[in-house]
Amino acid sequence: MTKGRGTRNEGRESDVFREAVRDVVPIRKANRVEPYRSPPPPIPAKRQEDERAVLDELARLASDDDLIEFEDDGVFLRPGLPRDILRKLRRTHWVIQDHIDLHGLTGDEAVAQTAVFLADCRRRGKRCVRIVHGKGLRSPGREPVLKRRIRKLLTRRDEVLAFVEPRAIHGGAGAVVVLLEG
Repeated sequence: MTKGRGTRNEGRESDVFREAVRDVVPIRKANRVEPYRSPPPPIPAKRQEDERAVLDELARLASDDDLIEFEDDGVFLRPGLPRDILRKLRRTHWVIQDHIDLHGLTGDEAVAQTAVFLADCRRRGKRCVRIVHGKGLRSPGREPVLKRRIRKLLTRRDEVLAFVEPRAIHGGAGAVVVLLEG
């Protein structure tokens, strides 16, 4: 084949090509938008701030060495509230909406889990909850370590209005029913 233009073969090939694509119509551009891509999930800044506050409070509570003595170890009522609340709590006037079981946890783990549980209940609008801490029968010296630590924590939480030791059917001395502010 020669390098020049216009050779017979080239002319025939281009004619054959033109004949082959004679009826071809250019593709119209589709009137469509790129597929929807979901935006990245929002960063729960307020929840992260609340969780940091809970952990800061736990650190402060863990360093407090004072022991709170209760008039009656099984009950607590925020000052200014009617004592009738304690009776209603003990009789489960309010439905227990959620619970947590702390069996098998160390004191620090139980306090941390309880604080997270209370914050979560408050966020979800739960008002009456049960915390099962156990009676401490398998603790060294058969002393109820979790019972004291949990009840101490509850008295220091602003959202806790009251708590009572429930009837045996709901845990007795191994649990506490808590009324949270709404």
